Formats: sequence, C-alpha cells, structure tokens
Amino acid sequence: MRPFKNKKFILLFVTIVLLVVMGISSIQNNKINYVGDIFSTILSPFQRFINFTDKKINDFFAHFEDINKLREENESLKKTVVELVYENEKLLELKIKNDELRRTLDIKDQYNNMEMVGANIIAKDMGNWFDIFIIDRGTKDGIANDYPIVTSRGLVGRVMQSDLMSSKVIAIIDEESSISARLSKTSDIVVVKGDRKLKDQGLCIMSYIPADADVSAGDKVETSGVGGIYPKGIVIGRVKEVRQRTNELDRYAIIEPSVDFKRLEEVFILKEKDINNNETSEENK
Repeated sequence: MRPFKNKKFILLFVTIVLLVVMGISSIQNNKINYVGDIFSTILSPFQRFINFTDKKINDFFAHFEDINKLREENESLKKTVVELVYENEKLLELKIKNDELRRTLDIKDQYNNMEMVGANIIAKDMGNWFDIFIIDRGTKDGIANDYPIVTSRGLVGRVMQSDLMSSKVIAIIDEESSISARLSKTSDIVVVKGDRKLKDQGLCIMSYIPADADVSAGDKVETSGVGGIYPKGIVIGRVKEVRQRTNELDRYAIIEPSVDFKRLEEVFILKEKDINNNETSEENK
C-alpha cells in the first residue's frame, strides 16, 4: 500500500509543479504584452507624426518637381508660339507680296500699250503723308512731266517735275491735284481733287456729281481717261461718304483712296512705249 501512496503523492506533486510553472509563464507573458501595449500606446502618436511628416516632405518635393516640369513645358510652348507667329508673319508677307504682284500683272495686262518703270521713293515732304515725294527715276530713264504714278492697288498721282536722276511726284491727296474721274457703277463723269483738310486723313473730295447720278458709300471711282494724263480705268478709290452742300442739288463725296499714302515705298511709272526702240528690237530679231 505504501508504494502506491508514494506514486500518488509524486503524481500530485508533479501536477502542482506544472500548474505553478504554467501560472508563472502566463503571468510573465501578460507582463510582456502589457509593457508592449504601453510602449505601443506611447510611440503611436510619434509614429503617426513621422509618417505624416514623411508624406508631406515627399509631396513637397514632388510639388517642386511638378513645377519644374510645368516651367519647362511652358517655356517649350512659348518657343513654339513664337516660331508659329514668325512663320505666320512670313506667310502673310508672302501672301501680300503675291497679291501685289498679281495686281501689278493685272495692270500690265490692262495697259499693255504702256511701259511700267519701277521706282523707289527716296524723299518726301514733311508730315505723315506721301503727298509730295521724290523717286529715283528721271529723264535718263525716259521719265517726263505728267507721267502717271501707280501701285498695284491703284492711282498714286503724277510726275510734276522730272530731273536727270530723279522726279518729284504730286499725289492725288495733295490740294493741288485734280483728276477727271468716273463712277464705275454708272460711268458718270466727276472730278476728284485733293483737299487741305482731308489730306490729313489721307482722303480726297469728289465734286461735280451729276444731279441724277446714283452714288452711295462703297461705290468705286476710277480715272475717266479724259484730260490726256491718266489712262482710263485706273482705280482711284471708293466713296466713303456722300454729303450735301447748302444747295440741295449740289452734292459732293469723300473718297478713300485705294492706295495707303502713309506707307508708300515703291511705285510704278506709266510711260508710253518707245516705238523706235521696239522697231529696232523687232529688226534685230
């Protein structure tokens, strides 16, 4: 009986020891977890702050990278715009020159019995307008007084004095200029003259309008061919406004020339072809 009791005692002792060990282990684990929870609670705000700060710093530098990229793109776009504007201006200049050349050829076709001599303006009177100016063609080029001066857009004026190397030109806006003209729409004969006041606006005045003439703003006015200076059909300009004088039957109109008398550089002189030279050329052929 005693050995059995001893075994029972030993089993009970071992069981108690195991329970004590398990209890101590559980208490230690709980302590460790408790301490970890305390540290986690204390450090958690700092960890969140560090994460937040790190994100903001990354966003800050990323923002500057985006700004630099935008600046580079902006500079590239500016450069492209400048290049496109330059190309557009060049194309516009070419178009203007092409239009002027086409109109010049039309004038040549219209007055194929006359010779067109190109000339550059080398001087002008004081003021903003080319009402009196000097060209670099003279008697050595066969230029004489009263030769018509034109551009591809229309009538400029006439030679008023020709010297050996140059000539003085009076424009249609000068108050001393007077031209026999006609309304293209009705063929009514009128007179286009320069006017001292209107000259400052680059305009002319049209007088001696027939009482029954149908004239209104926008009507084209051209040379009539009467008077022996200007060939028929050279465009002078268009009616800008029709006005009534004190006498109800007496009307006059303001004419806006087709030529811009503020920006003249080159002109053409219309002169009759030298028949002798033409005959000599034909004989040489």
